[in-house]
Amino acid sequence: MKAPFSEYLNSLIPGLKKMIGILGEHYDYVSVLSTDSKGLAIRISQHSKSVSNRTMTTERGTVVRVYRDKLYSEYSLDRFNPEAPEEVAREITEVMDAQLRLLRKCNSPVYETDCLPDEPLELFVEKETGELPEEAALPELVERLSAISDRGMTLSEYMLDCMANAQSTHICKLFLTANRCLRQSYVYSEGSVAAVVGRDGQNRFGYQSISALGGPEVFSQLSDKLEKAVENALTMLDAERVVPGEYEIITSPEVTGLIAHEAFGHGVEMDMFVKGRALGADYIGQRVGSDLVTMHEGALCADDVTSYAFDDEGTLAGDVVEIDHGILRTGICDALSALRLNTKATGNGKRENFEHKVYTRMTNTIFDSGSDSLEDMIKSVKYGYLLEGMESGMEDPKHWGIQCILQMGREIRDGKLTGKVVSPVIMTGYVPDLLGNISMASTDRKVFGSGGCGKGHKEWVKVSDGGPYLKTTGRLG
Repeated sequence: MKAPFSEYLNSLIPGLKKMIGILGEHYDYVSVLSTDSKGLAIRISQHSKSVSNRTMTTERGTVVRVYRDKLYSEYSLDRFNPEAPEEVAREITEVMDAQLRLLRKCNSPVYETDCLPDEPLELFVEKETGELPEEAALPELVERLSAISDRGMTLSEYMLDCMANAQSTHICKLFLTANRCLRQSYVYSEGSVAAVVGRDGQNRFGYQSISALGGPEVFSQLSDKLEKAVENALTMLDAERVVPGEYEIITSPEVTGLIAHEAFGHGVEMDMFVKGRALGADYIGQRVGSDLVTMHEGALCADDVTSYAFDDEGTLAGDVVEIDHGILRTGICDALSALRLNTKATGNGKRENFEHKVYTRMTNTIFDSGSDSLEDMIKSVKYGYLLEGMESGMEDPKHWGIQCILQMGREIRDGKLTGKVVSPVIMTGYVPDLLGNISMASTDRKVFGSGGCGKGHKEWVKVSDGGPYLKTTGRLG
């Protein structure tokens, strides 16, 4: 079925268009983003159960952007009366004009920016989904997830808890200007199973996740992930500490995705170029990886949780080749930063919600596949580790350092897995070195979208990342 576009947003269009016309008498550019996104979130453990209609991306509201005298201003509201657009326009004008007067009076430093283009365009997208979260049979879903949690407790005498989580969100967004009317509706879902085990005074945690475009029907895949989550947790009970040093490493697709996200996520978000906070700006056109490294970024380069038709500034979604056989070709860019840098917006302008400003943000960030098999990659390693499981990561876009915290490393000696496991593992390095040493890449590729990303410590949005197995060298500790 098609994910139906919000009737509520449709009902706002005549009033919003009239408001845009009124504001257009005072401003050179006016845009409106209105959102109406519904969801469900279920969390089950042996100790608690919770059901909610809120996820990271559920929201309902409107944000208005206006432009005059080289400056942009924004105004958000959680209610809009389509019968009284004049009142809203008057309120917005009063607030915006007061802001501009204050800026001028205080002589505050601001970015003077050209006016956004407003070519005529209409777009209506309703993506396919199996079910809708707002129509899901909640008792049945709770029962199904509870059964997963209960079954997990039977898989080992060391089980302390087993969690099953599921979230689904129906996104509807409307973008209007004087000449544009863009509407999109899609559903994404994500879930995870996690096992907590304990023995001899130590506890360990293992998980498996799923994410995809689609509704609650996606959750049928969770049961198949349970045994692997429990197996990983039990494996880490016998894990040792890694001896710090530089090793040959093979990164699993999940770890590959974390490297993609941290190495060429924030580091090539071009609003950071405007502020002089990213080393990537100095490397455009230069080598940053081996010939095996090609990386895509964009809402169109994969089908996952952030695969939309247009971004929060009305820029159509794209598929950007950031790295082409080791050469950094470009970054990603929101619309205002593109004007300031005299480049093209890439469809990466995203808001946490209608009350937050736009930043350049990642969507799908993915390494291309290669031509090697995992078996041959393992055979090629004299001494090193196969790295699995992502816990967290961070990067320094100004100096291009990277740190990835991983669940485990499986020891490889003389081309064979020895059965020894180290955990946890912290991988650190300088991005061009890490990518420059990539010597093999597998033919398969996976994408993971069960997490979120903040800009600094805030501004959380959905992202996905992934790639194939990669062989390189890295510093572990």
